Amino acid sequence: MFVMHSYNRHYLGVAIFFILCFQLLTVSTAQANPRYAAIVIDVESGDVLHAANADASRYPASLTKMMTLYMLFEALENGSVRLDQPLSVSSHAASMPASKLWLAAGSSITAEEAIKALVVRSANDVAVVVAEALGGTESSFARMMTQRANELGMADTVFRNASGLPDNAQVTTARDMATLSIRVMQDFPQYYHYFSTQSFTYRGTTHTSHNRLLRNYAGADGLKTGFIRASGFNVATSAVRDNRRIVSVVMGGFTAASRDTHMADLLDRGFARLSMLQRGDWIARADVLGDRMELPDSSSASAQQLAAAPEPQPQPASSESERRYSFQSEMGVEMGSADDPIRALIAQADAPQQRAGGNWAVQVGAFNDPDQARYLASRAADQLASLLSEVRVSVAESGGEQRVFRARLVDLQESDAHSACNSLRAQGMDCMVVAHY
Repeated sequence: MFVMHSYNRHYLGVAIFFILCFQLLTVSTAQANPRYAAIVIDVESGDVLHAANADASRYPASLTKMMTLYMLFEALENGSVRLDQPLSVSSHAASMPASKLWLAAGSSITAEEAIKALVVRSANDVAVVVAEALGGTESSFARMMTQRANELGMADTVFRNASGLPDNAQVTTARDMATLSIRVMQDFPQYYHYFSTQSFTYRGTTHTSHNRLLRNYAGADGLKTGFIRASGFNVATSAVRDNRRIVSVVMGGFTAASRDTHMADLLDRGFARLSMLQRGDWIARADVLGDRMELPDSSSASAQQLAAAPEPQPQPASSESERRYSFQSEMGVEMGSADDPIRALIAQADAPQQRAGGNWAVQVGAFNDPDQARYLASRAADQLASLLSEVRVSVAESGGEQRVFRARLVDLQESDAHSACNSLRAQGMDCMVVAHY
């Protein structure tokens, strides 16, 4: 019979406590912030380690520029554009609002300078320069972006411009932005290093990136930030620890600081879960969402090239107290007016009462300690109080060499079980629907 050493039991208890506390924080965040969405993915396996509103429509803001860059990388790869090739600046491009490089109509910028300007400066004028170079017009390029995004599996994304400037019809999801982040890395590992660029000099002026996670989170090595009023503060981040890569997307931060703090917490939590899964402490796959991303073949040459890239060196981080204060002190403040168009995109009707009494269950975890299993099941039941008129908690020991206690909510109809699990996922708790007899 499996017996857990006291050290491992202590470590597991601390880790589970950390995760449970973070789940409660995530729930309150989602409820206080109508723009909030997040997803965390283990790139190697495709497992979704955490998701909250991951498939709800959101505005991408300057995360759009990752798609603009993806299209430019494709053009570089097929030879239709060279890194040193000058790209012409039209009057339309020059007229874009800041942030921008303040390019003059009739001037030019090389493709490589454009890449750096999009990553570091998030320059809207440069985004239009790239769009017109590849698509003739920005509107034509936006249609090309949307078509290519759909081919990559980003079924809920529509682009109307190359920059992410406000457009009510330009929408995406956290899941789609994570898909794009992974595809950028795996399809173009030879260009991915540009996303870690923190400054560049153009015509005597040095521009510094406002992606502070690259400087402050150990292991973070790239991707993009974004903001417009309707979206809040967005960020897509990739980080490596112990040779495992995680991609995470956070959308709808109240400030850049609170967004970055939340992203750091999500990454910490994701790496903690991976560590427990690898050691066998976090036994059930129910700890993750039972969800997987469809990723490119990891045996491909490009994926192997990315995997072989050196792990980023740790960078000095802001203090933990500063990070947590910044996030927790701002989550209760709502942003935007009542007629903000994003509210219509994510409005949800009050859920009706559901009935119990079936042969289906919602499993929220499996543990070596029955008390931990019971605690998590009870927390899940509390979260579903407004959805289910009654629900029974079950902690049952499974057969086999190891003692495993499954935390379940039981006696549900199948449709009720799926509704309950979807509700838990939207609130930041992990679950899976199983038959229970």
